[in-house]
Amino acid sequence: MSARGEKTFKGVGASPGIAIGRALLVPRHPVQVNYRPLADTTEAEAEVARLKAALEATGKDLIAARQGLAEGFGDYAYIIDAHLLILKDRLISQRTEDLIRAKLINAEWALSDAVDEAKALFKKIKDEYIRSRIADVEYVTQQVLRHLSGQEQSAIAQIREKAIVVAHDLSPADTTQMDLDWVMGFVTDMGGPTSHTAIMAQAKTIPAVVGLERISAEVVSGDFLVVDGSAGLVIVNPDEETLHAYRDKQEAYELYAQEILAQAHLPASTSDGVTVRVEANIELAEEVGSALSYGAEGIGLYRTEFFYLSQKTLPSQEELFENFRTVAQRLDGGSVNIRTLDIGGDKFASSVKLDSENNPALGLRAIRFCLKEQDLFKDQLRAILRASAFGRVRVIFPLISGVDELLQAKEILAQCRAELQARGVAMANRLPVGIMIEVPSAVAVADLLARHCDFFSIGTNDLIQYSLAIDRVNEQVAHLYQPLHPAVLRMVHSVVQAGHAAAIPVAMCGEMAGDPGAVPLLLGLGLDQLSMTALAIPRVKQIVRQTDTQLWRRLAVEALTFSTAAEVKAFMARELARHYPRIFGSQAAA
Repeated sequence: MSARGEKTFKGVGASPGIAIGRALLVPRHPVQVNYRPLADTTEAEAEVARLKAALEATGKDLIAARQGLAEGFGDYAYIIDAHLLILKDRLISQRTEDLIRAKLINAEWALSDAVDEAKALFKKIKDEYIRSRIADVEYVTQQVLRHLSGQEQSAIAQIREKAIVVAHDLSPADTTQMDLDWVMGFVTDMGGPTSHTAIMAQAKTIPAVVGLERISAEVVSGDFLVVDGSAGLVIVNPDEETLHAYRDKQEAYELYAQEILAQAHLPASTSDGVTVRVEANIELAEEVGSALSYGAEGIGLYRTEFFYLSQKTLPSQEELFENFRTVAQRLDGGSVNIRTLDIGGDKFASSVKLDSENNPALGLRAIRFCLKEQDLFKDQLRAILRASAFGRVRVIFPLISGVDELLQAKEILAQCRAELQARGVAMANRLPVGIMIEVPSAVAVADLLARHCDFFSIGTNDLIQYSLAIDRVNEQVAHLYQPLHPAVLRMVHSVVQAGHAAAIPVAMCGEMAGDPGAVPLLLGLGLDQLSMTALAIPRVKQIVRQTDTQLWRRLAVEALTFSTAAEVKAFMARELARHYPRIFGSQAAA
């Protein structure tokens, strides 16, 4: 296609599908920051005043962008709200003021230093969603620097023909300025699967690959691109053979995507009549609409950390209640499992003061933190209880390691119920209580835990990490993170058996639940419910409908006999190709 020759770049598949077309490069012009020493405190106060003016001007820009959101983007106003919160966060604004006064340096340089400190903190965070928020900090910082320097913000070029947008990064304001009818795909240097570009692309079903690091420096407007959002590949100036192959893939994918989306709202009942609940994991109330549109039958996991990570003060009980009530009402009869605060360890919050720990992943986090900080815990539980009057609300306690922790948490919940009853506050007569099974000790005593709760939810992300002693963000050992490891499969099987023996349902809400290639095996192991990112739901439900659970129960018994993850993978590839040839046939052949 071009004299420049074919080049392939690997990034993160953020939104599935295949786009083929010309690139439109969004140029990046970062503000040049120069160092300027100040003579005295008088000059320092003048710089502080200049900083405050720039922060105020940036806030006005963001508010204007929020008010100008195009039709169809209303549910994504929270993205701009998050940027407004960053402007007010002491981590940036107050720290910059402190540096101006302490070092007698100009506002631009002090702001850059403050952001560098924040980036160093974020790099220590293992949670991908939280770590990816540093891109928001960088975006907001650039807007403040533009006001400080007097440099006008570069407008996004109006798209007048079909194109694949290539950029270093795209802000919510950038994407909401575009006419997305002309956008075939997104390709960015920055971002991850939970970045705002990814969220917007998924919502609008636009193929996207992010986290490519230097793609914006490798592409010029007019280059011909293939964007494979499923595999995370971008091919620049493909040759004729590659292009022909991808056109065939694109046609096949679009037919398949239309088929599974059209069937997304059908029940997830297996070919032999077993009904499996397929639900969504969400971070924000605004994601409920998208989850339902993809066929979610409820919210299997509502993570509540965003409230504590997006603002400098603790959320009030009233804020939490209003949010939980909104989610319960929007589900219109569907259930929501609200997980209590899973913070500490690998999380960071400016509003919650945590002592430094040598090994935070094994430290004061999740239920341990809540049992220590009971005022915070009670506010959350009261909000959940109050919301239960408005829909099918359930509570999940995270990282339970034994019966003592569960009984303590339930006792505090009972205290909160008694307090609210004494005040005449409306609540559901009963609030179902579940626990996350995330550590090996919980697996070992699952039969004992089952006596004291209404359901289990297996969190495979942490369970795999703790059982295999693998830090999956550590590049040295990440390859050892194996969901199909025999130890993991045996633990899942053991938990299911314990739950069913106590007549309680067992769900899975980790990433493994949304892996189409693992779903038949999970059904064979006896899982009752699966919860995942909304985008995975249509395909998973389709696979469920094509699955014979009696067959996969027999295959699961065989899978449990293997000694290595490699053996399980090879076994699964063969069986998937045999029983789902249209979906997995080419995978096995490869």
